[in-house]
Amino acid sequence: MSGTQTRRSFLGAGAATFTIVRPELVRGWGQAKLRAGLIGVGGRGTGAVRDILTGCPNVEVVAMADIFEDHLEKNLAKLKSNPQIADRVKVDPEYRFIGFDAYKKLIATDVDIVMLCTPPGWRPIHFEAAVEAGKHVFTEKPVATDPVGCRRFMAAARKAEEKKLTVMSGAQRRSTREYIETVQKIQDGAIGEIVALYSNYLSGPVMHAKARDPKWGDMEWQHRNWYSFLWLCGDQIVEQHFHNIDFINWVMGTHPVRVVASGGAAWRPREELYGNIYDHMFSDFVYPNGVHYASHCRQYPQGCYRNVDDLIVGTKGRSNGRDMGTKGINGQVQEHIDMVRSILGEGPYINHGMAVAESTMTCIMARESAYSGQEITWEMIMNSQQDLMPKEFGYEVKMEAPPLPQPGTYKFQ
Repeated sequence: MSGTQTRRSFLGAGAATFTIVRPELVRGWGQAKLRAGLIGVGGRGTGAVRDILTGCPNVEVVAMADIFEDHLEKNLAKLKSNPQIADRVKVDPEYRFIGFDAYKKLIATDVDIVMLCTPPGWRPIHFEAAVEAGKHVFTEKPVATDPVGCRRFMAAARKAEEKKLTVMSGAQRRSTREYIETVQKIQDGAIGEIVALYSNYLSGPVMHAKARDPKWGDMEWQHRNWYSFLWLCGDQIVEQHFHNIDFINWVMGTHPVRVVASGGAAWRPREELYGNIYDHMFSDFVYPNGVHYASHCRQYPQGCYRNVDDLIVGTKGRSNGRDMGTKGINGQVQEHIDMVRSILGEGPYINHGMAVAESTMTCIMARESAYSGQEITWEMIMNSQQDLMPKEFGYEVKMEAPPLPQPGTYKFQ
């Protein structure tokens, strides 16, 4: 898709080289200057800004949105202090949006790329709005925390494809040369027929707030301590172990058909700070061809064993998923290069939407099996009516976190 009409001329250095174009005219345009806006100005969001500006010299970040002004201003200052990218972080005060509706204001601006880096509970709402507005999207993983949100994301992903909008995910293995080349060789038969699969994500806690400020209402507190609450983070298997599970789905070319999982909280105290998620989970997935996939994740305190790995076992050999590939640049940078090339028509069109949504649903399927003690099938999770999102939003909104799920008591919806 190409076009010749500009939205505005880009004044200043490089004016003879770059032109800013409307999103619907971008693909195939060539050397366009692209404007990006960030929704969710936390650690991963600012990391994504560094990555896109490191890899893509024709991108500027011109807008930011967050529900907390202190988050936005603190992290914007950090980005502006980085001499390697500071000249392309051009977020004027009128392009800094605060509040629960800040995402709408950012999407309504003239940005070409919307970067979604909030806690994942918000992802379906933000993604849907960005696609409706005709924006290209970088979306962090996972893409939802419940089946209703996941299906909402899937519907928007299909609409993005109809509009030929680029959708790049934060599943960086899909942009990492070692993994790409190894997966291709596995799928071409390098290790024979796959007979078994294993993954581990044995890590530490991602984050906790230090303590609750008495001035914070329930919803503000849960956002400031978001990794402890199911509706915002989805539990570890969804928010973090996604990387392994998405990778194995990629290797297999499909999603599992059923799972039996177990888990619990071995060390997380039953205190408000630690919310209502598990700290360990083991899942036995089964793919359509009958191959089993054993996945193990946990977040234990400092000093405990750490390991993140995968093992694909075939009839002729085995692979860790990257051992048959060659080194490339950092996948978190490469994914942005690939996204911009897709937008400009300089590389293949990319829409990761459905693939990462299916991997997210795979993770949710296992979580619900562990919580309920039931075997959960793909059909069951795709038809589930579980919807964790609140119906109103505000800093003072009252909301109690549900108790830690107990198999036999917890009911799968």
